[in-house]
Amino acid sequence: QTASSAIKGAIQLGIGYTVGNLTSKPDRDVLMQDFYVVESVFLPSEGSNLTPAHHYPDFRFKTYAPLAFRYFRELFGIKADDYLYSICSEPLIELSNPGASGSLFFVTSDDEFIIKTVQHKEAEFLQKLLPGYYMNLNQNPRTLLPKFYGLYCVQSGGINIRIVVMNNVLPRALKMHFTYDLKGSTYKRRASRKEREKSNPTFKDLDFLQDMHEGLHFDSETHSALMKTLQRDCRVLESFKIMDYSLLLGIHILNSNMKEKEGESSQSTSDAKRPGGQKVLYSTAMESIQGPGKSGDSVPTETTNTMGGIPARSHKGEKLLLFMGIIDILQSYRLMKKLEHSWKALVYDGDTVSVHRPSFYADRFLKFMNTRVFKKVQALKSSPSKKRCNSITALKATSQEIVCTVSQEWKDEKHGILAEGQSYASLDEEVLDSRHQPDLVPSTPSLFEAASLATTISSSSLNVDEHYQNDQPVLCSS
Repeated sequence: QTASSAIKGAIQLGIGYTVGNLTSKPDRDVLMQDFYVVESVFLPSEGSNLTPAHHYPDFRFKTYAPLAFRYFRELFGIKADDYLYSICSEPLIELSNPGASGSLFFVTSDDEFIIKTVQHKEAEFLQKLLPGYYMNLNQNPRTLLPKFYGLYCVQSGGINIRIVVMNNVLPRALKMHFTYDLKGSTYKRRASRKEREKSNPTFKDLDFLQDMHEGLHFDSETHSALMKTLQRDCRVLESFKIMDYSLLLGIHILNSNMKEKEGESSQSTSDAKRPGGQKVLYSTAMESIQGPGKSGDSVPTETTNTMGGIPARSHKGEKLLLFMGIIDILQSYRLMKKLEHSWKALVYDGDTVSVHRPSFYADRFLKFMNTRVFKKVQALKSSPSKKRCNSITALKATSQEIVCTVSQEWKDEKHGILAEGQSYASLDEEVLDSRHQPDLVPSTPSLFEAASLATTISSSSLNVDEHYQNDQPVLCSS
């Protein structure tokens, strides 16, 4: 407990000093050498002419690529004052870690940022990744990949503790009824007994297939946006030869009874800590999958504040809010991973183990998400299918009545052949114009509805032509 408290205090002091010092440096374009700069400052417990006194052991604080990370923070709309206030104003909150990495996790009191300890190799890999990461974020800030806001190192007593500051995928203000760590693999991908005994366990792929065997259902537009984002992100990771990443998925069930119970506990958190929503741009799941110019209002939901979650439904019809992000990307497919896959593949089916070459891993990951986890339905709205069917039936019936009436009139006409051309011309106009009647078809039909309507009108037109062909010989014979 004492060590954890000292780490948290050192992190806050170090970030407070370095970010504050960075504000005095003028803004300029990021240069290639900026990605490799490391700044170091010594913070003795008694203080110095540059640093404040503190009650922790003496430590040295290193900041990696400070100008590059300042650019990243600005890209996501994070002001220096807000960044400092989030991290330094109140004590950091330690989280339990379900993974096997042994990393420590801290979250800021306002729920904005996650601070994670990383191994030396991971920190080194992130440094090498920064130029490509910079280019990718410039092209597309809307991504489910981790957003890195800072890389630091605390040195004390001969120990190096490297930390990375990232976006928080799962807000604490909403209860996550289910949390999954999904890789698209089945080998040993079930939560351990120890993990299941926790108050908020993180389940894995086999658990998901058992609990949510029919997947999670989205409307067509949301499903398409989500899968396009995942596909783009996976190709970026593949280009960097990264694999063994996961999709962290949090599921909140929208239920009035649960919301009432949670109201008292989460009210203060959501109201006091998040008065105007999140401070960080593109940080929520919904913002991450939407393209420019799209709005979260296009997705139906009965809640006034979704906290940036993606609306969906379970196979039971439950209304859900989903929170997600790709995690654990600081794993390169190097010699040890190649060896790990080789020996596992000898014992088990090579396609089922999680460690794989990057291209295969990305393809398997995407296939699992698209076929087993995220399912597309035509609409999540208030089921207009019956109305649409009734409207189309009425359209068919009206067309048939008009055809019969006109056919009878033609038979009574002496010069029916001349009249028939005019009648059928007006009939086609009448049938085609009926698609614009507001009581038959919604004013702004979706692509699917438009296609269905076009098919119906085409079939009606065919029926008219058949009538025309059947009646013509009779008219000619008379």
